[in-house]
Amino acid sequence: MGKGHRYQGANQADRWRRRAGRRMPSRRLPRPLLGLIFLGAGTLAAAVTQFAIQSTAGQQSTITNWTEPLPGHMEGRASVIDGDTVEIAGQRIRFNGIDAPESRQHCDDAKGFDYPCGRRAAQALDKFLAASRPLHCSFVDRDRYGRLVGNCDRADGRSVQRWLVEQGLALDWPLYSHGAYAGQQAKAEAAKLGLWAGTFQAPWVWRLAHADNRPLSNQPLGLINRHQVAQSGYSCEPRRTCSQISSCDEASWYPANCSWGRKLDRDKDGIACESQC
Repeated sequence: MGKGHRYQGANQADRWRRRAGRRMPSRRLPRPLLGLIFLGAGTLAAAVTQFAIQSTAGQQSTITNWTEPLPGHMEGRASVIDGDTVEIAGQRIRFNGIDAPESRQHCDDAKGFDYPCGRRAAQALDKFLAASRPLHCSFVDRDRYGRLVGNCDRADGRSVQRWLVEQGLALDWPLYSHGAYAGQQAKAEAAKLGLWAGTFQAPWVWRLAHADNRPLSNQPLGLINRHQVAQSGYSCEPRRTCSQISSCDEASWYPANCSWGRKLDRDKDGIACESQC
Protein backbone atom coordinates (compact mmCIF):
# COMPACT_ATOMS: atom_id res chain seq x y z
CA MET A 1 0.00 0.00 0.00
CA GLY A 2 2.80 2.38 0.83
CA LYS A 3 4.45 1.87 -2.46
CA GLY A 4 1.19 2.24 -4.36
CA HIS A 5 0.43 5.51 -2.62
CA ARG A 6 3.82 6.91 -3.41
CA TYR A 7 3.43 5.90 -7.04
CA GLN A 8 0.11 7.71 -7.36
CA GLY A 9 1.58 10.85 -5.84
CA ALA A 10 4.47 10.78 -8.25
CA ASN A 11 2.09 10.45 -11.18
CA GLN A 12 0.08 13.44 -9.96
CA ALA A 13 3.25 15.56 -9.60
CA ASP A 14 4.22 14.63 -13.13
CA ARG A 15 0.84 15.76 -14.37
CA TRP A 16 1.23 19.10 -12.59
CA ARG A 17 4.67 19.63 -14.12
CA ARG A 18 3.36 18.78 -17.56
CA ARG A 19 0.47 21.24 -17.13
CA ALA A 20 2.79 24.01 -15.90
CA GLY A 21 5.03 23.47 -18.90
CA ARG A 22 2.21 23.91 -21.39
CA ARG A 23 2.14 27.26 -23.23
CA MET A 24 -0.99 29.38 -22.99
CA PRO A 25 -2.90 29.65 -26.25
CA SER A 26 -1.70 32.64 -28.32
CA ARG A 27 -4.07 35.57 -28.89
CA ARG A 28 -2.46 36.82 -32.10
CA LEU A 29 -4.30 39.13 -34.48
CA PRO A 30 -5.32 37.60 -37.79
CA ARG A 31 -2.62 37.93 -40.42
CA PRO A 32 -4.77 40.07 -42.80
CA LEU A 33 -5.43 42.56 -40.00
CA LEU A 34 -1.73 42.71 -39.07
CA GLY A 35 -0.91 43.38 -42.71
CA LEU A 36 -3.33 46.30 -42.83
CA ILE A 37 -1.86 47.79 -39.65
CA PHE A 38 1.70 47.56 -40.96
CA LEU A 39 0.62 48.97 -44.32
CA GLY A 40 -1.12 51.93 -42.64
CA ALA A 41 1.89 52.67 -40.44
CA GLY A 42 4.20 52.52 -43.44
CA THR A 43 1.97 54.82 -45.47
CA LEU A 44 1.77 57.35 -42.62
CA ALA A 45 5.54 57.33 -42.17
CA ALA A 46 6.04 57.85 -45.91
CA ALA A 47 3.56 60.74 -45.94
CA VAL A 48 5.27 62.45 -43.00
CA THR A 49 8.67 62.04 -44.66
CA GLN A 50 7.38 63.43 -47.97
CA PHE A 51 5.80 66.44 -46.23
CA ALA A 52 9.05 67.20 -44.43
CA ILE A 53 11.01 66.96 -47.67
CA GLN A 54 8.58 69.21 -49.56
CA SER A 55 8.43 71.76 -46.74
CA THR A 56 12.21 71.95 -46.53
CA ALA A 57 12.48 72.18 -50.30
CA GLY A 58 9.92 75.00 -50.40
CA GLN A 59 11.73 76.99 -47.73
CA GLN A 60 15.05 76.40 -49.45
CA SER A 61 13.57 77.50 -52.78
CA THR A 62 12.32 80.78 -51.28
CA ILE A 63 15.68 81.48 -49.63
CA THR A 64 17.44 80.66 -52.89
CA ASN A 65 15.16 83.06 -54.77
CA TRP A 66 16.03 85.89 -52.39
CA THR A 67 19.77 85.32 -52.71
CA GLU A 68 19.95 84.63 -56.43
CA PRO A 69 21.06 87.51 -58.68
CA LEU A 70 18.32 89.06 -60.79
CA PRO A 71 18.08 87.69 -64.33
CA GLY A 72 18.67 90.30 -66.99
CA HIS A 73 15.37 89.64 -68.72
CA MET A 74 12.84 86.91 -69.43
CA GLU A 75 10.34 86.25 -72.16
CA GLY A 76 7.72 83.62 -72.75
CA ARG A 77 4.04 82.77 -72.68
CA ALA A 78 2.64 84.29 -69.49
CA SER A 79 -0.07 82.78 -67.32
CA VAL A 80 -2.10 85.32 -65.36
CA ILE A 81 -2.13 84.87 -61.58
CA ASP A 82 -4.00 88.08 -60.78
CA GLY A 83 -4.27 91.62 -62.09
CA ASP A 84 -0.63 92.51 -61.45
CA THR A 85 1.14 89.13 -61.32
CA VAL A 86 1.97 86.60 -64.04
CA GLU A 87 4.02 83.44 -64.31
CA ILE A 88 6.50 82.53 -67.03
CA ALA A 89 8.11 79.06 -67.02
CA GLY A 90 7.27 78.56 -63.34
CA GLN A 91 8.62 81.96 -62.25
CA ARG A 92 6.22 84.46 -60.64
CA ILE A 93 6.61 88.05 -61.85
CA ARG A 94 5.05 91.06 -60.08
CA PHE A 95 4.57 94.15 -62.24
CA ASN A 96 6.63 97.07 -61.00
CA GLY A 97 5.07 100.35 -59.82
CA ILE A 98 1.37 99.43 -60.01
CA ASP A 99 -1.18 97.71 -57.80
CA ALA A 100 -4.30 95.93 -59.08
CA PRO A 101 -7.26 94.78 -56.98
CA GLU A 102 -6.72 91.51 -55.16
CA SER A 103 -8.35 88.32 -56.46
CA ARG A 104 -10.85 88.31 -53.56
CA GLN A 105 -11.48 92.04 -53.69
CA HIS A 106 -14.90 93.46 -54.61
CA CYS A 107 -15.75 97.01 -55.64
CA ASP A 108 -18.91 98.99 -56.40
CA ASP A 109 -19.81 99.91 -59.98
CA ALA A 110 -21.36 103.18 -61.18
CA LYS A 111 -24.80 102.12 -59.94
CA GLY A 112 -23.48 101.01 -56.55
CA PHE A 113 -23.66 97.29 -57.30
CA ASP A 114 -20.97 95.01 -55.93
CA TYR A 115 -18.74 93.23 -58.48
CA PRO A 116 -15.51 91.17 -58.32
CA CYS A 117 -13.10 93.84 -59.48
CA GLY A 118 -10.04 91.69 -58.76
CA ARG A 119 -11.19 88.90 -61.06
CA ARG A 120 -12.28 91.39 -63.72
CA ALA A 121 -8.80 92.91 -63.79
CA ALA A 122 -7.19 89.47 -64.14
CA GLN A 123 -9.54 88.50 -66.98
CA ALA A 124 -8.89 91.74 -68.86
CA LEU A 125 -5.13 91.28 -68.43
CA ASP A 126 -5.35 87.74 -69.82
CA LYS A 127 -7.09 88.98 -72.99
CA PHE A 128 -4.61 91.82 -73.40
CA LEU A 129 -1.59 89.48 -73.18
CA ALA A 130 -3.16 86.90 -75.53
CA ALA A 131 -3.35 89.50 -78.31
CA SER A 132 0.44 89.80 -78.66
CA ARG A 133 2.75 87.09 -77.35
CA PRO A 134 5.31 86.47 -75.95
CA LEU A 135 5.69 88.74 -72.92
CA HIS A 136 9.07 90.43 -72.37
CA CYS A 137 10.12 91.43 -68.83
CA SER A 138 13.17 93.10 -67.31
CA PHE A 139 13.67 93.09 -63.55
CA VAL A 140 14.41 95.63 -60.85
CA ASP A 141 14.03 93.69 -57.60
CA ARG A 142 12.55 90.74 -55.71
CA ASP A 143 9.68 91.16 -53.29
CA ARG A 144 9.40 89.63 -49.83
CA TYR A 145 7.82 86.50 -51.32
CA GLY A 146 10.79 85.89 -53.60
CA ARG A 147 8.91 86.97 -56.74
CA LEU A 148 10.68 88.92 -59.43
CA VAL A 149 9.52 92.52 -59.76
CA GLY A 150 9.75 93.83 -63.26
CA ASN A 151 8.63 96.00 -66.14
CA CYS A 152 6.87 93.99 -68.84
CA ASP A 153 5.93 94.63 -72.47
CA ARG A 154 3.93 92.65 -74.98
CA ALA A 155 5.59 91.42 -78.18
CA ASP A 156 4.31 94.56 -79.93
CA GLY A 157 6.12 96.75 -77.38
CA ARG A 158 3.08 97.95 -75.41
CA SER A 159 3.75 98.40 -71.68
CA VAL A 160 1.55 96.14 -69.58
CA GLN A 161 1.69 98.40 -66.53
CA ARG A 162 0.84 101.49 -68.53
CA TRP A 163 -2.13 99.76 -70.19
CA LEU A 164 -3.54 98.48 -66.90
CA VAL A 165 -3.47 101.96 -65.37
CA GLU A 166 -4.85 103.57 -68.53
CA GLN A 167 -7.84 101.21 -68.44
CA GLY A 168 -8.52 101.88 -64.76
CA LEU A 169 -7.75 98.24 -63.92
CA ALA A 170 -4.79 99.08 -61.66
CA LEU A 171 -3.44 102.07 -59.76
CA ASP A 172 -0.18 103.90 -59.95
CA TRP A 173 1.54 102.93 -56.67
CA PRO A 174 3.50 106.02 -55.57
CA LEU A 175 5.44 104.11 -52.93
CA TYR A 176 7.26 102.22 -55.70
CA SER A 177 6.50 104.06 -58.95
CA HIS A 178 7.35 107.59 -57.77
CA GLY A 179 4.42 108.73 -59.90
CA ALA A 180 5.54 107.05 -63.13
CA TYR A 181 1.94 106.29 -64.13
CA ALA A 182 0.24 109.27 -62.50
CA GLY A 183 -0.59 110.84 -65.87
CA GLN A 184 -2.30 107.70 -67.17
CA GLN A 185 -4.22 107.37 -63.95
CA ALA A 186 -5.47 110.96 -64.06
CA LYS A 187 -6.86 110.34 -67.57
CA ALA A 188 -8.54 107.09 -66.52
CA GLU A 189 -10.14 108.80 -63.54
CA ALA A 190 -11.39 111.70 -65.66
CA ALA A 191 -12.91 109.25 -68.16
CA LYS A 192 -14.36 107.09 -65.36
CA LEU A 193 -12.76 103.95 -66.73
CA GLY A 194 -12.63 100.65 -64.86
CA LEU A 195 -12.39 101.13 -61.12
CA TRP A 196 -12.95 104.85 -61.48
CA ALA A 197 -16.53 104.33 -62.69
CA GLY A 198 -17.58 103.51 -59.15
CA THR A 199 -16.06 103.34 -55.68
CA PHE A 200 -13.30 101.10 -54.40
CA GLN A 201 -10.51 100.70 -51.92
CA ALA A 202 -6.96 101.09 -53.11
CA PRO A 203 -5.55 97.54 -53.18
CA TRP A 204 -2.89 98.34 -50.56
CA VAL A 205 -5.62 99.65 -48.26
CA TRP A 206 -7.77 96.57 -48.91
CA ARG A 207 -4.88 94.27 -47.98
CA LEU A 208 -4.29 96.21 -44.80
CA ALA A 209 -7.98 96.02 -43.92
CA HIS A 210 -8.11 92.26 -44.50
CA ALA A 211 -4.75 91.35 -43.01
CA ASP A 212 -6.47 89.84 -39.96
CA ASN A 213 -9.86 89.24 -41.66
CA ARG A 214 -11.55 92.31 -40.21
CA PRO A 215 -12.39 95.68 -41.76
CA LEU A 216 -10.48 98.74 -40.68
CA SER A 217 -13.68 100.46 -39.63
CA ASN A 218 -17.44 100.20 -39.91
CA GLN A 219 -17.49 102.77 -42.71
CA PRO A 220 -16.42 101.97 -46.30
CA LEU A 221 -13.10 103.64 -47.01
CA GLY A 222 -13.27 104.03 -50.79
CA LEU A 223 -9.97 105.52 -51.86
CA ILE A 224 -8.02 107.32 -49.20
CA ASN A 225 -7.86 110.39 -51.39
CA ARG A 226 -8.01 110.04 -55.16
CA HIS A 227 -6.00 113.13 -55.95
CA GLN A 228 -3.25 112.13 -53.55
CA VAL A 229 -3.10 108.60 -54.89
CA ALA A 230 -2.23 110.09 -58.26
CA GLN A 231 -0.19 113.04 -57.03
CA SER A 232 1.08 112.01 -53.64
CA GLY A 233 3.59 114.34 -52.12
CA TYR A 234 3.81 112.35 -48.89
CA SER A 235 6.83 110.40 -47.78
CA CYS A 236 7.40 107.78 -45.08
CA GLU A 237 10.11 110.09 -43.77
CA PRO A 238 10.36 112.01 -41.50
CA ARG A 239 6.89 112.10 -39.87
CA ARG A 240 6.22 109.74 -36.99
CA THR A 241 3.54 111.33 -34.76
CA CYS A 242 0.06 112.74 -35.22
CA SER A 243 1.25 116.18 -34.10
CA GLN A 244 3.36 116.32 -37.28
CA ILE A 245 0.37 115.53 -39.55
CA SER A 246 -1.89 118.27 -40.84
CA SER A 247 -4.97 116.48 -42.25
CA CYS A 248 -7.10 113.35 -42.06
CA ASP A 249 -6.19 112.43 -45.65
CA GLU A 250 -2.51 112.62 -44.81
CA ALA A 251 -3.02 110.56 -41.64
CA SER A 252 -4.77 107.85 -43.67
CA TRP A 253 -1.94 107.67 -46.20
CA TYR A 254 0.74 106.50 -43.76
CA PRO A 255 -0.81 103.19 -42.54
CA ALA A 256 -1.33 102.13 -46.16
CA ASN A 257 2.15 103.03 -47.37
CA CYS A 258 4.63 102.99 -44.47
CA SER A 259 5.80 100.11 -42.31
CA TRP A 260 5.36 102.18 -39.15
CA GLY A 261 1.99 103.68 -40.18
CA ARG A 262 -0.19 101.51 -37.93
CA LYS A 263 1.36 103.15 -34.89
CA LEU A 264 -0.75 106.22 -35.69
CA ASP A 265 -3.89 104.18 -34.90
CA ARG A 266 -3.35 103.72 -31.16
CA ASP A 267 -6.83 102.43 -30.30
CA LYS A 268 -6.84 100.00 -33.28
CA ASP A 269 -10.21 101.18 -34.61
CA GLY A 270 -8.93 101.69 -38.15
CA ILE A 271 -8.77 105.49 -37.97
CA ALA A 272 -5.31 107.05 -37.71
CA CYS A 273 -4.84 110.34 -35.84
CA GLU A 274 -8.51 110.78 -34.94
CA SER A 275 -7.90 114.35 -33.76
CA GLN A 276 -7.32 115.21 -37.44
CA CYS A 277 -10.43 113.35 -38.62
